[in-house]
Amino acid sequence: MTATSQTDPDLAGIQENYLALARSKRWMNLVLLILFVALLVGGFNTAGNRNAGGFWDGLPNILDFPADVIGEAIERGHLLPGYMAKYLPSLIETVNIAAASTLLGAMVGLFLSLMVTRGLAPVPWLVGPLRRVLDLLRAIPEIVIALVLIFLLGGGPVPAMIAIALHTIGALGKLFSEVNENASLKPVEGLASVGAGWSQRMWLGVIPQVAPNYISYALLRFEINIRASAILGFVGAGGIGYDLRNTMSWGQGKFDEAAAIFLLLFLTIVIVDQLSSVFRNRLTHGLPSAKVTL
Repeated sequence: MTATSQTDPDLAGIQENYLALARSKRWMNLVLLILFVALLVGGFNTAGNRNAGGFWDGLPNILDFPADVIGEAIERGHLLPGYMAKYLPSLIETVNIAAASTLLGAMVGLFLSLMVTRGLAPVPWLVGPLRRVLDLLRAIPEIVIALVLIFLLGGGPVPAMIAIALHTIGALGKLFSEVNENASLKPVEGLASVGAGWSQRMWLGVIPQVAPNYISYALLRFEINIRASAILGFVGAGGIGYDLRNTMSWGQGKFDEAAAIFLLLFLTIVIVDQLSSVFRNRLTHGLPSAKVTL
């Protein structure tokens, strides 16, 4: 009886504490929801006041532009293949910008990721400063970097490639460092025991373990960079985005060409996504075994 009488108050206390924590969590969620709604309403009101109510006045017309583009594309559908062939060189330039920036960003990001991974970094006191550098590269949008580089270097694909590569370094450096933290240290310790240097330990002990993850993240980033390079064309960085800006700025009469460019971008993203998925699956599950028949 004594043991039971001592257990019941403890159980009641645990239940009471749990219910109190649940009530506190519900109240906190309610406060956050109210705060979110207030900020959302305040943001819409501020936006409406800054453009003199133009947002609410233009909201009913938001589908007019897509309707015009689709209408001209249907009306001149027989011209779309020719337009797609016309803008194919610009698309290739956009893909080249994305590929070059992804390759450069992945190589530098890989090196920096090893420098900022705790337990693997050769200079521990540099981990903090280098992490802040990666944060800075991720924080600044590509378009801001591209605008500065276009002012310094002039228009063209080079500023776009540098801008996307810098942002890619920050993004992939962060992702690669998280992958490195999950790598087993046993191969690294074994290589260190036989006198291997830091670069040899990383190249032979860490990278082989996480290479599939590296490539998977790099392929995902390549898809993102194709879209980024197309967007940077709007600010004069070359590629198919520049042609899209010109066709959209011209207005009605050129919307069919804009539709052809949209189709090219859509097909490119789909093809790259499918190829990346196949490649990632082969890296993850290995190549299918060949059947030997005698």
